[in-house]
Amino acid sequence: MKLPGLVALVTGGASGLGAATVRHLSAGGAKCLIVDRDDKGAELAKEVGGAFAKADVTNAAEVEAAVEQAGTLGPLRVVVQCAGVGWAARTLDKTGKPHDLELFQKIIAINLVGHFNVLRVAAAAISKTEALEHAERGVIIMTASVAAYDGQIGQIAYAASKAGVVGMTLPAARDLAPVGIRVVTIAPGIFDTPMLGSLKEEVRAALAKDVVFPKRLGDPADYAAFVASIVENGYLNGETVRLDGALRMPPK
Repeated sequence: MKLPGLVALVTGGASGLGAATVRHLSAGGAKCLIVDRDDKGAELAKEVGGAFAKADVTNAAEVEAAVEQAGTLGPLRVVVQCAGVGWAARTLDKTGKPHDLELFQKIIAINLVGHFNVLRVAAAAISKTEALEHAERGVIIMTASVAAYDGQIGQIAYAASKAGVVGMTLPAARDLAPVGIRVVTIAPGIFDTPMLGSLKEEVRAALAKDVVFPKRLGDPADYAAFVASIVENGYLNGETVRLDGALRMPPK
């Protein structure tokens, strides 16, 4: 598939990786629907000539409405899932208190169940579109993390949620092959997103030091460019690709 004229739905599209993806896809000629709980998504939609749907990825009705709205822009072909949270807590804290169960469940709900919710609803819509070359109808791109493989101290909930996304990738691709939908997951390393924006410069430099090459934090533009290449490479399917500068996370 080529970007010009495609309709793309981007969750978490108001900031960070999602916003960079919206800008990149829009610059390439795609029409983007930004799905986010943050009203800043409306401003970005106006900037790029797209549309905005305020929705929580864990809410079935809101996701269904967002997917339906995307369909008003044209046949939905591309879904990029960037919505997620990264709260940290240890299995036992320093006083021996166990990890809060509700916090664990909330992280799983947003990062994993939210991904599946969008996957299932979007797949149903894409499956009804006209088939393109090689019977392809679209692609769903999910976002995991290197934490799925190298979870650090305090990341037990986050790592579990992202490992779940990795685990969904191949079966989802196999499930959706008969209707011509590819499923690919990106596992980013340490990216310079608003989540890291509050850190001091020395802390950011220390994080970049662990990256093998290039010696820098990932730029959201790197993620966005990879999304575009996945969209255009119709033979990439059922795979999770680390985008991390060969980083392997230490225990802490």
